[in-house]
Amino acid sequence: MRDAKSKSLAFTGLLLHCLGMIFSANTGFSVSIYDVTSRSISLRWPKFSGASSYRVTATAVNTVGHSLLAHFSDVTLKATLTSLIPSTVYAIQAEAIDKNGIILAETQIMQSTAPDTPVIDQAYSKLSNSITVEWRAVPGATSYKLTAQDGDSFIETVVKNSPGTVTGLKPATLYRITIRSINSGGKSQPSPFRKAKTVLAAPILSVSSPSCDSIALSWQAVYMAAGFSVSLTRSDGLGRMLRENTTNTSLIFTNLDPGTLYTIKAYAWSANGIPGDDFTYNQRTSPNAPADVKVAFNSGALRVSWMPTEGALTYSVTASSGLLKLKCNTSSSFCMVTSLQCSSEYYVSVTAYNDAGSSKPTDAVSLKTIPCAPVNISIEEDEPGHLLVSWSNVSFGHYYVVFVKSDDGLEVHCNTSYTQCHFQSDCGFTYFISVFAYNKAGQSPLGDVFNYTTTPCCPSDFRAVSVSSDTMRVTWAPVRGADLYETRAAAWSTAVLCNDTAPACTLSALRCNTRYNITVRSFSEAGGSNTSCAPKHVATAPCSPEIKNISKEGLSVISVQWQSHNEDATYVVTARGEAGLRHCTSTGSSCTLPDLPCGSAFSVSAIARSPAGQSLPSYSVPLETDPCCPNDLILTQVTQSVTNISWSAGKGAQTYVTTLESPKGQARCHTFQNYCLLGCITCGTNYAVSLKAISETGLTSTCTYQGYSSSACCPSGVKLYRLSNNGIRVFWRASDETINYSTDLRGSKGNFTCTPSAGGSHCDITEIPCGDVYTVMVAPLTDKGLKLTFCPKKIYSVTCSGSSVGMVIYRGKSNAEHI
Repeated sequence: MRDAKSKSLAFTGLLLHCLGMIFSANTGFSVSIYDVTSRSISLRWPKFSGASSYRVTATAVNTVGHSLLAHFSDVTLKATLTSLIPSTVYAIQAEAIDKNGIILAETQIMQSTAPDTPVIDQAYSKLSNSITVEWRAVPGATSYKLTAQDGDSFIETVVKNSPGTVTGLKPATLYRITIRSINSGGKSQPSPFRKAKTVLAAPILSVSSPSCDSIALSWQAVYMAAGFSVSLTRSDGLGRMLRENTTNTSLIFTNLDPGTLYTIKAYAWSANGIPGDDFTYNQRTSPNAPADVKVAFNSGALRVSWMPTEGALTYSVTASSGLLKLKCNTSSSFCMVTSLQCSSEYYVSVTAYNDAGSSKPTDAVSLKTIPCAPVNISIEEDEPGHLLVSWSNVSFGHYYVVFVKSDDGLEVHCNTSYTQCHFQSDCGFTYFISVFAYNKAGQSPLGDVFNYTTTPCCPSDFRAVSVSSDTMRVTWAPVRGADLYETRAAAWSTAVLCNDTAPACTLSALRCNTRYNITVRSFSEAGGSNTSCAPKHVATAPCSPEIKNISKEGLSVISVQWQSHNEDATYVVTARGEAGLRHCTSTGSSCTLPDLPCGSAFSVSAIARSPAGQSLPSYSVPLETDPCCPNDLILTQVTQSVTNISWSAGKGAQTYVTTLESPKGQARCHTFQNYCLLGCITCGTNYAVSLKAISETGLTSTCTYQGYSSSACCPSGVKLYRLSNNGIRVFWRASDETINYSTDLRGSKGNFTCTPSAGGSHCDITEIPCGDVYTVMVAPLTDKGLKLTFCPKKIYSVTCSGSSVGMVIYRGKSNAEHI
């Protein structure tokens, strides 16, 4: 209830204070508080113009009849109101008064006093860095400030209620303790002080377990300590507590249980027997040595096992052989020691460890390891087909086993107590040889695996085939053990070598038509070479012939001549072209190629054949036959003096020369085309016809054809005469009395034809319409009765005289004459 009342008063005071400040703001006169205690309030105000004095009234808000009035001169601007009630809200009114007693301005503010000063009941220290204080609660206080002072230094802390503790103090130090109560109004005056001293600091222990049944402790001297008390108990609660009091700074507990966790507590006491802070530490004794140690080999390593010992966390196994020490650490009850050296004797011991230290090592157990792998192994073929394997003696080796495995998978072995063994061997095999030593511990590790390769076997039944005059292909079946083959061809004082890993070799740069001594030897990198292989005698193919001459023996027949120095050789000449292949064969130096088609190009080469093989072809020589004559030739007379000749193409011909020849003269034409116009032809004449086909290189074929007779000559002096009736007579002068003629009149009113009797030079046309223009042509007839169309044409007008033919008028020649 008291706390609720205090909070209500504080709220009312704050509200009135705000109202007072608003009221005073209208006059510019205000009051401010600068210090508050349990029984006093200190305030100040600014000088107000015209005021000769000031009056301050403080009235308790919730206490009836308690008020305080004070007057101050105009030079006094601050004051302290005393004899107030603690934890009470006061309404403070200040007035500025002039010399006539009139209030010039006034202001009001609410302020609570601080709680009453508390009284310390007791102050004491339980820890070396703190002092605890107890007091009676003060009405209206919301918190308390504790102060511990040591000379000029002090430490303060604020607490809510009693008791309160000041921390951060120094051990074994005397402090002056005061306390002040606090509320929203301020802090009370400090209480009367009490003296209190902090207890001693705890000793800081250094703990170890020098043996499995003892724990040693040591610590630094503690300030102001007169003595120390140390107690030790098992952490699991078993057994009795051991306690020792001492003025020294070290202590040893003995006859403890090995590998057991103990709890240690220690504190210092002062001269008057007051104990200080205690220090607690857990320490385990070091373990006892493991028992029942057993040692055995397991997969080439040493397996060491033992009975677990109390309190041990880890174990360390040490295997010693001379200066060499091998270790194995584990948290279980066995350990595998690896990296053992062969042919060695080891002494094995086990040590247990925990966080306190180590046990004593167990008594050493002796063990001999497996023998080392034999060294200085030598392999030699003491005689063909026999291998001798030897090696050096091995320490701790009782007997030896030699394994010999060939590359075809077959394996044999030799068991001996000596340092050598004998084995059978074959050519071309690789043997893998390993030697092991044995004793009671087991087999030695695998040492170097040696391989020994015997010389490879000789290639047998090799085959030599001539590829060309200077190249020979030699093949054979692969032989065992061969990495490389050497093929050697020797003749006269020269030799050709070929090395290859394949069972075949091509010998090049050989001399043609030569007998060689050929040997194939096998090699291997490990086994060396086999020099006992037998040779074979093989001849190379004949040399290529050289064509010296190609000549024309007759129509479609070509003779080829060559030069060569081969023995027992047959020669084949081949002409190759678009027309196909032509061959001739001879054992001499020439042969004839018959039936070569005209207008064809050939490449002629020759080869030589013998039992040893076939030569390379000779260099090719080009051959061109004469162009072909055209099969068809046609002559057509275009005009009386011009004839057109056309022909079919002649194979191989590029240009043509045509000739028409008679006793009266010659007509000739040279052209790229397959036709030609020949002029200056005499009509009614017999001509001899010839044609020359000429190739691109100038080869010529002369072609003759059936004779040609030019057409009869056209008549001259063609005229028209009017007859007595409505007829017209056409007259001309004949070129030959044996020629028959035909007459044509063509006009718009009709076309008319008349043919005279043989040898005649005129013909009549009756009943021809007058009043028309007529084109008149008189032409000879051929033997077949055909009419020539190239004779000249003349134009006549036939007028009318009444209904009869009138005058006949010549108009000139028709343009058709110029065709």
